[in-house]
Amino acid sequence: MKKLVLLGSTGSIGTNTLRLVTDFPDRFRVVGLTAGRNGDKLLGQIRRFRPRCVALADPAAAERLRRQCRDLPDLRNPGIEVLSGIEGLVRVATLADADLVVSAIVGSAGLVPTFEAIRAKKTMALANKEPLVMAGSILQQEARRQGITLLPVDSEHSAIFQSMSGQRRRDVRRLILTASGGPLLDLPVRKRRVIKPAQALRHPVWRMGSKISIDSATLMNKGLEVIEAHWLFDMPPDRIDVVIHRQSIVHSMVEYLDGSVIAQMGVPDMRGPLAYALNYPERLPLGLPALDLTRVRSLTFEPPDLKKFPCLGFAYEAIKIGGTLPAVLNAANEVAVRAYLEERIGFLEIARLIRKTMDAHVPLAVKSLEDVLEADRWGRERASKSVGEKE
Repeated sequence: MKKLVLLGSTGSIGTNTLRLVTDFPDRFRVVGLTAGRNGDKLLGQIRRFRPRCVALADPAAAERLRRQCRDLPDLRNPGIEVLSGIEGLVRVATLADADLVVSAIVGSAGLVPTFEAIRAKKTMALANKEPLVMAGSILQQEARRQGITLLPVDSEHSAIFQSMSGQRRRDVRRLILTASGGPLLDLPVRKRRVIKPAQALRHPVWRMGSKISIDSATLMNKGLEVIEAHWLFDMPPDRIDVVIHRQSIVHSMVEYLDGSVIAQMGVPDMRGPLAYALNYPERLPLGLPALDLTRVRSLTFEPPDLKKFPCLGFAYEAIKIGGTLPAVLNAANEVAVRAYLEERIGFLEIARLIRKTMDAHVPLAVKSLEDVLEADRWGRERASKSVGEKE
């Protein structure tokens, strides 16, 4: 039985992971859970899965949860350890008896717990792309030092991982990431000025959290995936392409030197790539609907329009320049998306704010995690200042 720690248990990836634990109780057991501030949902997960240790990033939410656990008879014996803050997240991420850590914290908040789990020699299932975007060189260097495996959970990176299985890496010509295009794909740029968050959040295929849904609408999500693929598969960015594939059936492809292209296909359901990472290298009988290509009938592919989706171009620029620029790109994007969701800026201002922050940054070499965290702090401050100037 594999013992799991789940970082970010109350989000969409976390919820799907726990569905798999429920479906396969003979294969997985939860020993640790973390969340941001959703103590009520975490309490329900505690009662269902009985981890021995949990943490909330928000200290006040953690204190409320601690009192609730003391007051509930079914949780008093044995007691559940409730931790808080970044120290608490790290404690859970590095639990000694954990066999696998699923890293699903949204945004840059997942960086330090993910890094510390790698340092603790934990096999990692990476569902949040931001740690590799911000500090890919540091994380991969530490993973090699500790001799541990980084297993991708994103459907696109899982598809590439599966399509490269049994193949020689030196035979790869390029990686091809597919993108649905999000809910605004056919909307002219001039009409995007008045797009409200509710419309931008309506993804045509996937059901995701609000931050990643907006990233999908701007195609920044795909840009972050390009950077993640660069670090996961040691592939230069000029050999990583993006194509729009509205049907979300082909999850990504790998082209080889002889012209062969191997694609991974399946119904769009995150339980597929999640289960592959959790139970790697064995597959699980998930009971998902069979892929019926006679009903799909056609699979279409088209190049992305960088005038409509400038954020994708920003990501390519950031990874080509390197250093601290990807961390600043990510920080500015997180600030801009939050400001948009709070309706403090318009949809088109997301890209403009990111561009302005990148232009103001002088990239530095990344030699330590502290360099990355400082770049993240600078990027947030600069982007927040720009949001304030707009208000």
